Amino acid sequence: MTNRITELFGIEYPIIQGGMVWCSGWQLASAVSNAGGLGLIGSGSMHAETLNEHIEKCKMATNKPFGVNIPLMSPYAEEIINIVIKSGVRIVFTSAGNPRLWTARLKDHGIKVAHVVSSLKFARKSEEAGVDAVVAEGFEAGGHNGREETTTFVLIPLVSEGISIPVIAAGGIGSGRAMLAAITLGAEGVQIGSRFAASVESSAHENFKKQIIAAQEGGTELTMKSLTPVRLLKNKFYEVVKTAELSGADPEKLKSLLGRGRAKKGMFEGDLEEGELEIGQVSAMIRRIEPAADIVRDIWTEFVKERKKLCSGDIGNTHKS
Repeated sequence: MTNRITELFGIEYPIIQGGMVWCSGWQLASAVSNAGGLGLIGSGSMHAETLNEHIEKCKMATNKPFGVNIPLMSPYAEEIINIVIKSGVRIVFTSAGNPRLWTARLKDHGIKVAHVVSSLKFARKSEEAGVDAVVAEGFEAGGHNGREETTTFVLIPLVSEGISIPVIAAGGIGSGRAMLAAITLGAEGVQIGSRFAASVESSAHENFKKQIIAAQEGGTELTMKSLTPVRLLKNKFYEVVKTAELSGADPEKLKSLLGRGRAKKGMFEGDLEEGELEIGQVSAMIRRIEPAADIVRDIWTEFVKERKKLCSGDIGNTHKS
């Protein structure tokens, strides 16, 4: 499959692995890239020297394109961008901030830039800022989320019809069938986080991976809407946050509950009670911890199979054979 996304990033399949904090190190990014997708190193949980180490190890592990995800709200964003430029990384996905701040500088160094958005309004602002593509992320996604609470199936056609640059769909996508739906709605690629968070190469703690595959329908909820909306697996920490929100806690109170290192405690250190467990709604459909290459292959194979069925008119049977 060749389209604007595969050509933009020089990849075989328009499947991008989300740059998730505490999950997306060089091992995951290189495995996805080697399998034909686009792997991303998640810099949001890394100090500058740690990121540099992951970039260098990723270069050694793959000769395929890979990128770095940079949360622009990070106090270390400029330092991270300097490292990315110096290291010769050619692809950057930015999120959680204003793309006008850094897009021009990144592009001046020949870097392709995609920015994560949760609304058509911000997709248009990103296009005006000069990004090469946007990731339109729906309400179903794990981790930090948009305040609009727009679902992926509503967001993708809105954005794809409202801008001229390529759109990558994210949020609630973990299968080839979901990928086909996103492409049908106007996306030219998909970004997948939760399923790769539960992969063998994910740097997440095994406790967290097992909790992902044990998740059931309704096992996550978007919380902390008055601070920074984030989708969490329901656990003891979630219950504390929920109780505080229902009692009218202000943003400062929620900040104090978060404290420092709450996400690291949950996702990287495996504290399933006191830790922050960020994951998407699609976790209810993930049942195995698999190698990243198997995930890429499974998604692509199912996408091709379902696309053929759709083209042949055999659209009544949605069950796998």
